[in-house]
Amino acid sequence: MKWSAVCLVAVATLGWLCDAQIYLEKPGWPPIQTPPSWPAQPPQKPIQPPQRPAQPPQWPVQPGTPLQRPKFPSDPGSKQSCDVDGQHKVQCGLPDITAAHCDAINCCFDGRMCFYGKSVTVQCTKDGQFVVVVARDATLPSLELDSISLLGTNGAHCHPIGTTSVFAIYQFKVTECGTVMTEETDTIIYENRMFSSYQVGVGPFGSITRDSQYDLHCSADIRAVPLWLWLLMSSRFLLQSCDYPVTKVLRDPVYTEVRILARTDPNIVLTLGRCWATTTPNPLSLPQWDLLIDGCPYQDDRYLTTPITVGPSSGLSYPTHYRRFVLKMFTFVDPMSMAPLRETVFIHCNTAVCLPSLGDSCEPRCYRKRRDIPAAVQKTTRIKSNLVSSGELILTDPRELTN
Repeated sequence: MKWSAVCLVAVATLGWLCDAQIYLEKPGWPPIQTPPSWPAQPPQKPIQPPQRPAQPPQWPVQPGTPLQRPKFPSDPGSKQSCDVDGQHKVQCGLPDITAAHCDAINCCFDGRMCFYGKSVTVQCTKDGQFVVVVARDATLPSLELDSISLLGTNGAHCHPIGTTSVFAIYQFKVTECGTVMTEETDTIIYENRMFSSYQVGVGPFGSITRDSQYDLHCSADIRAVPLWLWLLMSSRFLLQSCDYPVTKVLRDPVYTEVRILARTDPNIVLTLGRCWATTTPNPLSLPQWDLLIDGCPYQDDRYLTTPITVGPSSGLSYPTHYRRFVLKMFTFVDPMSMAPLRETVFIHCNTAVCLPSLGDSCEPRCYRKRRDIPAAVQKTTRIKSNLVSSGELILTDPRELTN
């Protein structure tokens, strides 16, 4: 899973581009010029009132409108950005973080502490959350921190988890606070926006604002994840796998587990499509025997494969990253003579990673009635299917086990 974060910040008539790897220094504010001398005589009122322009003036881009990327030089480690008073420093990362790691997550390091700079810092955590830290001095004039909003404000996590006179800190799941989710070939992209409100003065012939306009675009993506299929020794599904080949007799239970490896995102759900058996490691070889169809038992088997629920009581940190089922051991027979082949068996499964939504829990609907079928085939958000296969499963004569 690769995570990336991108943000756009508009500052009055100035702006800069920042992302999870590069932060740009704010351009210097123009020097104050000497105001012109006041005229000796007040101007005469025009005989005719000024005419309104034929076309309305173009005002600064409002929140929700895509911003043009301003071009400014990059200086992520600028002294100006890291010039934060000691009493206002907010810790970034773990207490024992190194200077190199601190710099890699776009924070400042003073030799003792890693802290957030006077800019906008966007981070994505391994457990699928956005962390956005907004500094009051990220804009000129300074930003009103209580004027910031996300696309969605429903939910406790859609407001700052911490606020000081200098910083506002947000932390929310990539599926919360109005985040928009889109799907590509093998990637799911989460996008959210954070923007500020500002006051507008309305006059008889025009409108103005003196507040900074702030607009932030955050995105993160989940790519194809590594998977593994295990054959286990018992129904307890111990964490260690058994050594291959696995030896079984006819009708012995074969406990099977498919899991996502090395991922800590609690929002994703592993799903199974078709699972089947072959006599060789090649999943396309013949003969084949179906075990699961769309995650449900193959109904033309007298000994139905049984899916096993993996829930919070399993003791696993991420139970949605696991799928388990048990089948009864069998052997293929020759299609001509119908004689048992007593060969090896390999198990294969098509898998996908699913994102739950209001209309889809990512769970298979195995025992639906006929009238429920149209509702069950609704579109779901799933990353491209992957194929996983087991090691060798050998059928043994029970007499050999007693000798």
